[in-house]
Amino acid sequence: MTNDDVLYRSRLRLFALVREMGSVRAACRLMGVHHSTYYRWHRQLVRYGTEILRPRERRQPRMPNAISPMFEQRILALALAYPGWGPDRLSLELGRPKWGGLKVSANGVWRVLKRHGLSTRAKRLGLVAGYAAPPEPEPRPPLPELHIKADRPGHRVQMDCFYIGRLSGTQGVVWQYGHRRGLLLHLGGTHLTPKNPSAKWTSELARKVAEDLSNRGWKLEAVTTDNASEFRSKEFNSVLAELDAKHIYIRPGRPTSNGCVERVQQTLLHECWKPAFARYLTPKYTGLRRDLERELVVYNTDRAHQGRRTKELTPEQTLMTRTLWS
Repeated sequence: MTNDDVLYRSRLRLFALVREMGSVRAACRLMGVHHSTYYRWHRQLVRYGTEILRPRERRQPRMPNAISPMFEQRILALALAYPGWGPDRLSLELGRPKWGGLKVSANGVWRVLKRHGLSTRAKRLGLVAGYAAPPEPEPRPPLPELHIKADRPGHRVQMDCFYIGRLSGTQGVVWQYGHRRGLLLHLGGTHLTPKNPSAKWTSELARKVAEDLSNRGWKLEAVTTDNASEFRSKEFNSVLAELDAKHIYIRPGRPTSNGCVERVQQTLLHECWKPAFARYLTPKYTGLRRDLERELVVYNTDRAHQGRRTKELTPEQTLMTRTLWS
């Protein structure tokens, strides 16, 4: 996406806000645009259509004191012939009759060299020597493969919360609650909180995970979380005690210890949330929820895993194939 596309979408969003809010000045204040500019754009929009809102292409201005291309070629040729000369020396030599008697200041010479990446002696010498590009660093030996040991589904279930933001039509902050196996995510109006995630919904997620595992013949044995308040609360820990599940806290500042669920959150961010926010001029809660439900179906039943034991299997197949864990 180019800068022109960003400006075009921003202008379209201004007109969408005007229709939603019913006030030109309020929408202009929100978007940081003067209302007279809106009315000027509106006249053009009515007459020519939405494409008139795209930024116009403008040619690069021709400055009256710009150095001509012929002078630039002579400056570059002399700089490469004598890479040890600086801008002052090049300016003096160019003014001599033997080099054509070109009247170019030292600052003008330096700007020409700067535009072509030859503003220092090291760069000019490097180009002359044939190693203008710096040598590539030697490849480092591969790091040992990191793997979280889980003997069976439910042996280690990782939970995490992900900040979605404040969406149009909602009051509060929308949080995404997720776990590693099967990726059961909750997003709804009842999951809005004033600021931080709520222990109520993390507790509900733990019960839902235990129920899903039980329906497939597994047991929730341990839950790994970070040290956030929604996981430190008495309500969440009492639910885990009720489910007979161990609670394991990761070390502070080590999100890699919860890497599986962090990877899931990042996958959803790149494959669901970013395309959704780019697709809608004004992201609405209902549309984003529909996109998330569609993405969850794909992730749980169609998207293949890339793990050691579960390679090319979907999460649903991973839970149902007991021979993998025998």
